Amino acid sequence: MNKILNNKISTRLVGSILCGAVVFLIASCDPDETQKVTNFNTIVLAEEFDEDGAPNPAIWTYDIGRGDNGWGNNELQYYTDRPENVIVEDGMLKITAIKEDFEGAGYTSARLLTQGLFEQKYGRFETRMKLPFGKGMWPAFWLLGANIDDVNWPFCGEIDVMENAGSKPTKVSGAVHGPGYSGGNPILKEYEFEETRVDTEFHIYGIEWGPQYINYYVDDALYFQITPESLEEEEVQEFNWVFDNGPFFMLINLAVGGNFDGNPNEDTVFPQTMYVDYVRVYAAE
Repeated sequence: MNKILNNKISTRLVGSILCGAVVFLIASCDPDETQKVTNFNTIVLAEEFDEDGAPNPAIWTYDIGRGDNGWGNNELQYYTDRPENVIVEDGMLKITAIKEDFEGAGYTSARLLTQGLFEQKYGRFETRMKLPFGKGMWPAFWLLGANIDDVNWPFCGEIDVMENAGSKPTKVSGAVHGPGYSGGNPILKEYEFEETRVDTEFHIYGIEWGPQYINYYVDDALYFQITPESLEEEEVQEFNWVFDNGPFFMLINLAVGGNFDGNPNEDTVFPQTMYVDYVRVYAAE
């Protein structure tokens, strides 16, 4: 069920810094650059994963199977809703990739989504996660336009809040996909940790999304901003900006293999688990 703020929530905004003419609470900001920011301080969904068992069916549903062409990415896993692959316990969601023969695939895992259950236009979307490790692991927290069944991908828009290539435990990336900048040609930026790894510690991954902009955060650091002007820089028409068209829904998944990090190798250890402490969504007042 949707839950209100409780004592598990810690303050993410830790400093008041002047960025151009806008005052906003963030940990770091280039003083020579004006950032587009909005205070999203009204929580509308707080999924704390504190009830053991299957994920809450009022919020989450599943993609099942192998998809077309490995979900369009040459992925190797079969997605299931089995407790072996997806379960809530110990105060968190656990998505586990297993090496096994299952329905013609060599691996199983899970992909959860809120399509038709929770969709929102604009706001702050964030999660706290500890990620798996190993070549071929591909954990992600992302959003898709709710009009996908009408206009198809990539015209619906895709916002990748966080993706990680399992062979690179000190890097994550944020990206957008849309008409003219999709598949292997998204607008993307990496964030590199200096003194930690994604598989040994929990980190907060989030976006703040408003009219004409998407800001990307890791923990308290703003590291990327995408606007319609970003499309022009990539020689894509500004009118191909599709992120003001309507609500998006959320997805969390752990893929195995595929185009992002390649396939597992002899050093990849299974099973591998993606730990999700919470998912929270905020709106402006």
